[in-house]
Amino acid sequence: MKGLIMNSIPETFGSLVFNLPTMKARLPKETYVSLKRTIDEGKHLDIGVAHVVANAMKDWAVEHGVTHYTHWFQPMTGITAEKHDSFISPTEDDSKIIMEFSGKELVQGEPDASSFPSGGLRATFEARGYTAWDPTAYAFIKGNTLYIPTVFCSYGGEALDQKTPLLRSMEALNRQALRVLKLFGSTDVKHVNTSVGPEQEYFLIDKEMFDRRKDLIYTGRTLFGANPPKGQELDDHYFGAIKPRVAAFMQELDEELWKLGVLAKTEHNEAAPAQHELAPIYRSTNTATDDNQLIMEMMQQVAKRHGLVCLLHEKPFEGVNGSGKHNNWSLSTNTGVNLLSPGETPYENAQFLLFLCAVIQAVDNYQDLLRISVASAGNDHRLGANEAPPAIVSMFLGDELTSILESIENDTPYLAAEKTQMRLGVHILPKFPKDTTDRNRTSPFAFTGNKFEFRMLGSANSISMTNVMINTAVAESLRLYADELECADDFNEAIHGLIKRTIKAHKRIIFNGNGYGETWRKEAVKQRGLLDLPTTPDCLPHLLDQKNIELFTRHKVLTETELRSRYDVMLENYCKVINIEGRTMVDMARKEILPAICGYVNELSDTVISKRAAFSDINCDFESETAVRLSDLSASIDKNIKTLDKTLTAALNVSDITERAVYYKDKVIKAMDTLREEADKAEMLTAEKYWPIPTYGDLLFGVR
Repeated sequence: MKGLIMNSIPETFGSLVFNLPTMKARLPKETYVSLKRTIDEGKHLDIGVAHVVANAMKDWAVEHGVTHYTHWFQPMTGITAEKHDSFISPTEDDSKIIMEFSGKELVQGEPDASSFPSGGLRATFEARGYTAWDPTAYAFIKGNTLYIPTVFCSYGGEALDQKTPLLRSMEALNRQALRVLKLFGSTDVKHVNTSVGPEQEYFLIDKEMFDRRKDLIYTGRTLFGANPPKGQELDDHYFGAIKPRVAAFMQELDEELWKLGVLAKTEHNEAAPAQHELAPIYRSTNTATDDNQLIMEMMQQVAKRHGLVCLLHEKPFEGVNGSGKHNNWSLSTNTGVNLLSPGETPYENAQFLLFLCAVIQAVDNYQDLLRISVASAGNDHRLGANEAPPAIVSMFLGDELTSILESIENDTPYLAAEKTQMRLGVHILPKFPKDTTDRNRTSPFAFTGNKFEFRMLGSANSISMTNVMINTAVAESLRLYADELECADDFNEAIHGLIKRTIKAHKRIIFNGNGYGETWRKEAVKQRGLLDLPTTPDCLPHLLDQKNIELFTRHKVLTETELRSRYDVMLENYCKVINIEGRTMVDMARKEILPAICGYVNELSDTVISKRAAFSDINCDFESETAVRLSDLSASIDKNIKTLDKTLTAALNVSDITERAVYYKDKVIKAMDTLREEADKAEMLTAEKYWPIPTYGDLLFGVR
């Protein structure tokens, strides 16, 4: 590997992270024990301990050439934020400096909160906000700066970030899961944690071509572009040989991520040309969320070093697969027990079945929240497009588990599926047990053996909100179960009745078939009563449904005020994104596309004139017909530009944010689609030398 010998990888991994081994080596024993207790049990951190930790952290960082530190946080922008301060402090006579870092500086920072989205939580003239150290997430070095993961809150204590609700939801789930496990006699379990492995999809395109497209620069996706002769129809890119330039990028990306302690594991070509995927190993949800933000950031930084640009938009190209982010979610104890692992005989495992039912009930009762957690203007293009799950939430359990649940519901005997061995037809390959459950790529929420894969996330989404929703919804199911079972006279009888009742009440959410078919949509909505929320403006209002407000406030994950702020922030973002896209389309069509068409029409017209001057009876059908068709198209494009421009202006005059979002969905996007359709037709008729922007063929097949 570039700059990294394979034998040194174990030593290099996490070398830029102030992790537990580093803490143990550099902190006094008492300080380390106290900090470890804070990390493991959430105990209060004494300021004296913080001072010792801060000094050790500073010394370690300075040894690595670090000069600055920053409180690294995740505001409601969907990306990370940082403000850098140096370690320097003047001596008494100001003639020299020393390198200092106090416990107070470690624990709390004071950034300007006025310019971050708050959804009305604070007025713009109220600038103060606070970042507070998250001891459960390790500090790390990037460049010449020590990064300290933090939460971010307002002067009044309201959460202004993605991290705070996540930590609250993890604690809520832990609290309720421990109640249930205690009833099963698991008194040795001290903590229940959620773990996540988010698979990250992305596109790589040539930077030169990127720089020539305003739509990619301003919006992250192509707003114009006719499909090339070849796309992904041959299925020759998926898992195909990785091109040398891309392989070099992946190699350096792995190296950078490993230094930061990110467990980057699997990389391959995805379905669409120029599309790829990186998958990490599972980690605690809190850590996995930080890691995923680092992955997205490092992808973009490393790509530039290779003359590439990494596109994280959910649908950068029309007509080819978009990019998602599969959120593999599981639940385990501090004793190493995966609570979603069925074992050899899942039908005999009451504990597994109860936790399985908790997830089923959560997904059914709060399907709206799961849809909301992946809502964005970008992801709306991707969901339901035969490349991602539909916008209708359902669960896949596989035939065996479904049969087990049906037998419990109906009080009928279950005949366990016979264990079979599968041979691959090659004698040198070992036999291995045949899996009783196939995968279902069309399911939004699929059970995959000992975890659930939530497949609706868009590639640019933070995984935080999704896991907040899952954690809190499952915590509510477990709360209800614990309330009932703690009062039961006969535990075994009570748990059987509870599981049976849950299956009967929530089996509508279980669907093992093809989620892409129109028949499923009809069945889901008309027969099963599931929610069909295709766009962001359709689903977001449900965030403020009374049942959802009660859920979050009951478990102390989000207050009603914090919920309303998120509603406003998400809708505002949706409107702003589409407005930027619309304005970019107007700009490109007026300044680039129309002039290009006119230039080619002029050439065609001149050709006709010159040919007929030389030969009066010469055939000029191609030139004449093409010029006429392009002239008609340019007139139509000009008309559509004016319509879109007018529609965008009208949208800004809609004062109510909910109504404005609906206007953008119904009016602005329709006007954008109409303009694009005519422009893409013109591209197919215009000579290549006149077309002003790189084509889909250039972008998708330009990296060799």
